[in-house]
Amino acid sequence: MQTILIVGGGAGGLELATKLGKTLGKSGKARITLVDKNTSHIWKPLLHEVASGSLDTDTDGVIYSAHAARHHYHFQHGELIGLDAGQKHIRLAAIYTDEGELLVAERSLPYDTLVLAIGSVSNDFKTPGVSQHCYFLDSAPQALRFHRALMNNFVRFSQQNDDRALNIAIVGGGATGVELAAELYHVAALAKRYGLSGMSAQKLKIHLLEAGPSILPALPKRIADAVRKELSLLGVEVLENTKVSAATAEGFITADDQLLSAEMMVWAAGVKVPDFIARLGIFKLNRLQQILVTPELKAKGQEAIYVLGDCCGFQQQDGRWVPPRAQSAHQMASLVGQNIVRQRRQKPLKAFVYKDHGSLVNLSRYSTVGNLMGNLTGNSMFIEGKLARFVYISLYRMHQIAIHGWWKGMLLVLVEKMNRAVRPKLKLH
Repeated sequence: MQTILIVGGGAGGLELATKLGKTLGKSGKARITLVDKNTSHIWKPLLHEVASGSLDTDTDGVIYSAHAARHHYHFQHGELIGLDAGQKHIRLAAIYTDEGELLVAERSLPYDTLVLAIGSVSNDFKTPGVSQHCYFLDSAPQALRFHRALMNNFVRFSQQNDDRALNIAIVGGGATGVELAAELYHVAALAKRYGLSGMSAQKLKIHLLEAGPSILPALPKRIADAVRKELSLLGVEVLENTKVSAATAEGFITADDQLLSAEMMVWAAGVKVPDFIARLGIFKLNRLQQILVTPELKAKGQEAIYVLGDCCGFQQQDGRWVPPRAQSAHQMASLVGQNIVRQRRQKPLKAFVYKDHGSLVNLSRYSTVGNLMGNLTGNSMFIEGKLARFVYISLYRMHQIAIHGWWKGMLLVLVEKMNRAVRPKLKLH
């Protein structure tokens, strides 16, 4: 029986495990195993909502072990720390309890086919002090850590009788930084409903720092201009052309040696593939440490290893790299699933062709803007407001359907709406 290992349970990895479980695992043609260092899945574009408290991982997360049992694959909890491509096995780190007791010893897993979908982490560009003083939003545990600190600050500032504001500085004017800034104003306004009477959006001051000339540099200027205007109306101070040279306990030091004071600091200035991939010395990498792949999404020089998602370095014919987005991971997972099946049947493998369907930026409950790419003309259509919000939500619904199926996906939508009607709109713990 073929052994297929998928390392990384993000958008692409989980969708692939679900698909292969249905096509190969259910019939006993292959043993599908998903490996992840976390025990549950949250769609990465929603991590800013986890950080703000708008989304509760306890009710909105997908438990890997339970999902695996229903979809005919297996789950292994563990973090990838080694790979022997010659002997075809991976090595997983030991697992310890919160008290430091050994729970599961370091172990190896063999494979016939390996799929790397390990995602990306924040790129601090080796800026001094960032790793010590900043919050990151690469995973649900990191987002929850930020949320706990945020709620503690809400409690502290709600008890103060003066007009001092809670200062939060966010470095990175991409989608994560922009969406987090808007979401924080939303939850600050909600806090007053839940006993924090001294807290409000007026007691929150957010600085959004972008090193380049414009926020959302990967999107059309019209979208960036619309978002900048909305953020300014909320009260966000957008600081473009502002490079950060260091982070301290008091705040960020800018390139012109100015201190931007902040009680909380978030680093969301770009991503890279985790450093241990480079340390393996196995793969060819680009400057973001993404693994270079063939047109069929196999790691160059590795016949038995596929790569997808943020860690995949795929250069298109026009020279541009496929961006690290959820839609990229979804498309790659679909092709890798097809190619694994085609390879089993000794059929020619398909080449990957990226289709950009546009980008959307959700400014919490205030606005949503973006562009959709026309399939027929290739032109971009600007959308905003309720239509953009509907399309934005639909992207998440498509992900839910991909991992749960149509019927259960729709049932989950109904359950979510019921939960939102009865539970607090802000996670308070």
